[in-house]
Amino acid sequence: MPIEVIMPKVDMDMASGKIMSWHVAEGETVSKGEPLFDIETDKAAMEVEAPDSGILHHAAPEGSDIPIGQPIAWLYAEGEDVGEQPKPFATNGAEAPAAEPQQSVAPEPETDGPEIVSEVAPVSAVEPEDDKPRATPKARALAREAGLELKGLPGSGPRGRIQAEDVSQALRQTTQVAAPSGFTAETGPLAVSRSRGGTGTAVVLIHGFASDNTSWAPLEAHLKHRPLIRIELPGHGKSPKLRIGGFAALVKEARHAFDTLNLEKAHLVGHSLGGAVALALADTRSKSVASLSLIAPAGLGPEINGAALSGICRANRAESLGPWLRSLVADEALITESYVRLSMAARGDAGLRAAQTALADVLFPDGVQAFDLRAALDRVEAPSRILWGRQDAIIPWKHALRARGRVALHLFDGVGHMPQIEAPEEVGKIIASHL
Repeated sequence: MPIEVIMPKVDMDMASGKIMSWHVAEGETVSKGEPLFDIETDKAAMEVEAPDSGILHHAAPEGSDIPIGQPIAWLYAEGEDVGEQPKPFATNGAEAPAAEPQQSVAPEPETDGPEIVSEVAPVSAVEPEDDKPRATPKARALAREAGLELKGLPGSGPRGRIQAEDVSQALRQTTQVAAPSGFTAETGPLAVSRSRGGTGTAVVLIHGFASDNTSWAPLEAHLKHRPLIRIELPGHGKSPKLRIGGFAALVKEARHAFDTLNLEKAHLVGHSLGGAVALALADTRSKSVASLSLIAPAGLGPEINGAALSGICRANRAESLGPWLRSLVADEALITESYVRLSMAARGDAGLRAAQTALADVLFPDGVQAFDLRAALDRVEAPSRILWGRQDAIIPWKHALRARGRVALHLFDGVGHMPQIEAPEEVGKIIASHL
């Protein structure tokens, strides 16, 4: 028999509760005591734990207003037959009338696993926000008070859930104004993260200069049928602040991170400086590369917007960072004030900015690219393609024309230096077809 998950009474005057979000997706397993869902009442918002262990099925949609004591989902044992929903959901103090079941898509999990479709009875509910980030009630309250958007904010909780401390840290970092005068060199391997789910040959993603793994989020939705592995460059994201002596040293660190993955084959995807690193990996680890996708890659010509690189490195507050971030895209409306604040929060560490400044000084001295990978591109035998925006104001797209005929070239009108963010669906379809 499946176990009912009922709407609990958490307030004396509570008659019903609204389901804000599920922490477990339809068909996923939850253990007793783990966070299962968030509810909102007239007086409070709180997290509710799983009453028992089992596999979640027939969960009420997010936004549903369910009376206390009424079931909102069922937990099934491993191997237990999951038939029709045991009973319809109740809303507004009364059970909803029986109706023909309709097919709906379960809340999307925070993993890259396959979508799970379930049969649920219709229910009167408020339409949930499709892109609503997962966050604790306290984190949402702090963000509302500070006027901070949660979308795009990295979370440290289970499945990337945003915690109150994540919001507090973002707010602290946006107020830091110390200039990156120097940094203490660190040691250790580059940060590597993996997405759950996906089958077949893995896709290894390497971000661009002054960015991090979060820049891949818009594109990953189109690639999640494959295992996704992200490598963060030195002095970026969670990687150590290494002192890099040149491009060869940078590639050495990335190669070590790639080798430790122990992959028989991998699809490489790199953006900007990450594209140059991916190209160098394909040149030196050719037997391990199934395909190569380069998005606005560095290393194919000397020209680069040195002023923009320097401006991003120097910026120590959102007001000075914003104009430089807008130079990365063709449509400046994509770079909202909230996006700028979140980007500055990720760059709040003065040591990180100093490490990136030092790296830029080595790789792009006097505003030029000090390394040339055109010969490496000629040597790559894996199926390769280059994707570039014609309005790129950082690296000229015409560098791509130096590629040999066997390299596919995809140019996008109305797109700047960040095609994976500006045109993620088109870029995703192209790369996915390559996989």
